[in-house]
Amino acid sequence: MQGSTINSADAALGYESAATAGHEEHPDLRIFGLICFFFAEAMIFAGLFLAYVTFRAVAPVWPPEGTPERELLLPGINTIILISSSFVIHNAEGAIKKNDVNGLKLWFGLTALMGAIFLAGQLYEYNHLEFGLKTNLYASTFYVLTGFHGLHVFFGLLLILAVLWRSRKPGHYSSEHHFGVEAAELYWHFVDVIWIILFVLLYLL
Repeated sequence: MQGSTINSADAALGYESAATAGHEEHPDLRIFGLICFFFAEAMIFAGLFLAYVTFRAVAPVWPPEGTPERELLLPGINTIILISSSFVIHNAEGAIKKNDVNGLKLWFGLTALMGAIFLAGQLYEYNHLEFGLKTNLYASTFYVLTGFHGLHVFFGLLLILAVLWRSRKPGHYSSEHHFGVEAAELYWHFVDVIWIILFVLLYLL
């Protein structure tokens, strides 16, 4: 399990040459490591979602009385930005499959910008909310869920920036060797899906 985790982390950072060395002699465990990583992350979020749903089910009123109403405009805009970024980053994979490194840089750069805007919007929302972490149970779960997801978005930005940094080296990514690009893209899709679930649970229901 530890070896798989290390393999997935290295792949996400773009160690293409190390991962492909001896590929014919040994099975490529990068995909397996990535699947294990996503499964573990999904289980953590599933536990948080289950806790939130349980709190909501047993509470006589949810959100508790006295909780200020939430604004939907900014979270809605943030949601559109994050979902759109999934389509943008997918274009990067299409570009590198055509050996278009400049296209890869363009689409990854746009994705990073959209992710940064999302995080800035979330911080702006935090600063203008009329309830704090300790206001009530709803407020606590709200900050924990959105904050934990925000950390994942931040980590996704680091992965994207790492790919951009490594793409400066000629030949580092190509149509045949670009697992780091794919790993970063899949991770970004993962945080997008998690946000959609969060948005429905916290803002719409």
